[in-house]
Amino acid sequence: MELESILAYLRNKTILITGATGFLAMVFVEKILRVQPDVKRLYLLLRATDAESAAYRMKNEILGKELFKVLRETRGEDFDSFISQKVVALPGDVSFENLGVKDVILMKNMCTEIQIIVSSAANTKFDERYDISLSINTFGVLHMLSFANKCLKLEMLLHISTAYVCGEKVGLILEDSTSMNNRVKKMPRFDFEVVEKNLVNEKLNELRTQDVSEEVITNTMKDLGIERAKLHGWPNTYVFTKAMGEALLNHHSKNNLPFVIVRPPIVSSTYSEPFPGWVQGYRTIDSVIAGYCKGKLTRLLLDPMTICDMIPVDMVVNSIIAAIVVNANKSSGIIYHMGSSLRNPIKFYDIRSFAFKYFTKYPWINKDEKPIVVRKISTFKTLATFHMYMKIRYSLPLKGLKLVNKVSGQSFQDVYAKYNRKLRLAMRMVELYRPYLLFKGIFDDSNAEELRKITKEGYIEAKDFNFDPTCIDWEDYIMSTHIPGFLQHVLIK
Repeated sequence: MELESILAYLRNKTILITGATGFLAMVFVEKILRVQPDVKRLYLLLRATDAESAAYRMKNEILGKELFKVLRETRGEDFDSFISQKVVALPGDVSFENLGVKDVILMKNMCTEIQIIVSSAANTKFDERYDISLSINTFGVLHMLSFANKCLKLEMLLHISTAYVCGEKVGLILEDSTSMNNRVKKMPRFDFEVVEKNLVNEKLNELRTQDVSEEVITNTMKDLGIERAKLHGWPNTYVFTKAMGEALLNHHSKNNLPFVIVRPPIVSSTYSEPFPGWVQGYRTIDSVIAGYCKGKLTRLLLDPMTICDMIPVDMVVNSIIAAIVVNANKSSGIIYHMGSSLRNPIKFYDIRSFAFKYFTKYPWINKDEKPIVVRKISTFKTLATFHMYMKIRYSLPLKGLKLVNKVSGQSFQDVYAKYNRKLRLAMRMVELYRPYLLFKGIFDDSNAEELRKITKEGYIEAKDFNFDPTCIDWEDYIMSTHIPGFLQHVLIK
């Protein structure tokens, strides 16, 4: 049987990418431009008021990143002209109808040209304002779906979700939407498009009537998001609104619409492409690494034997490209878990050991130019033991300070307010991250494994689009790639 070609499929294709300034989408854009320069056009949807602002964002927030250094070196003096021919900075916003694109002629051209849509726009803050998360993660999917149905040549709509739409399920979590859809349908009305939108509007109108500050509005809307998520069985606003977005995609997609959903877990630095170790911002485990290496984090709510399902970003991108090519023009609606917990699991215990080994050998140098001596992080395996520690170590002394402050005529009010604020923030952060530090689920990847098999057996360039987690040596990756990359590209900067 003659092998097919991924690169041949991508030749002369026109692709729309939303959320293009995001970590995952940015790596996708770089890969496409580097491996298939004969792609026809990439439309990058960027939140901007006009074309000039969008072009500025693209130049500074995407193309100006070190991620593109290999492509720049390859193209040389031709880089800028190559980009101008291949990439369009598109001002818009998934929160609005027609993706916020105001130019009627441009919209018409897009609808006749675009063959592939990569729906990557998302607000990933666990406790974002509920109105903002809903507008992007939930209703943004509806707007994307509406636009996709107008695209005359559409071959694939690939929606990037998150593996954690499962909530806090335990055991083997299948690559389907059955349990999630059932949970959504148990909500007071399945038509949560109306219910949640009305709830948000009513709350915003109530707050504005009370003439409260923007800070109060922001905090209230953040609390509302967490409240709604927990009411319906999800731990935070992010995964709740992403779950509703998936439900809307499944519920409203027409039978002939070719779409797939990719659910990555924790996405980490590049494994090999375009070079090892590139990362943008703080990924989930990186906040822990940053606090640990500086000697600020010595204890953590964490079950060391919990599996940390993580996958390098370039492997996720390779899986996205493979999923597009293999499923093009097929109304499959298939879901792929793109993680490592089933076939090559790594426990938090191992990450803790690797970090200790790394920073013992290469300690962080503080402002006084002295090395920070690290010790292995002490862990609390349950929320109850953590709360007991926090009560004895911080809450009770704080209550004592509150009493002294009252007796002394508010002499220690500033000190009390400072430490009370810090304690409340710490407890909020713990509650937000708790579901993942104590997570007991394993993500089944039968569909992803079948995709790997099809790619390896049916496509010439399979080795150039590797997304097999079993090839990762976690100790080597964490110590030689991820930690050095995080320090170089994020922490030191």
